[in-house]
Amino acid sequence: MIYKIRVILDAEEDIFRDLELEAGSNLEELHNAITQSFGFLGEEMASFYTCDENWVQDEEIPLFDLSEGDQDGHLMRAITLSDVMDEDSPKLLYVYDFLNMWTFFVELADITPKEDGRSYPNLLFSFGEVPESPPEKRFEADEGPELDEPFGSYDDLDFDENWN
Repeated sequence: MIYKIRVILDAEEDIFRDLELEAGSNLEELHNAITQSFGFLGEEMASFYTCDENWVQDEEIPLFDLSEGDQDGHLMRAITLSDVMDEDSPKLLYVYDFLNMWTFFVELADITPKEDGRSYPNLLFSFGEVPESPPEKRFEADEGPELDEPFGSYDDLDFDENWN
């Protein structure tokens, strides 16, 4: 089976790519298809994140294991598209280049039979130009109750000025 996937850059303007990959392709192959279709070299760190229908991120699936444990089964190369995407959970988040935080919404649009003579992955459609720098992110916390300073004035605390 073939997964038709729309990859949307998190930006104010519409910038997206429609890709086709085999359902048995691993996430590293999807990573390569995304970076190539958006004109990136593909040399930076990247991760996919499972998410819910509201794009709330859940489990990270990194390109490389940077932990000290053996996490090989939880890397992009070990997980197929069909392992993490289906009609009931069609969404993933993808972050490329953690210094610049290029963020993409990845959504399964359709599952179709494989066409003879077509090679995969396949770029079906490209819309919009990628900006030279990533769109600015606004990280806003939920507004909570206003809190007073927990200790009032710090002048009343008995700290030795030369404590270290």
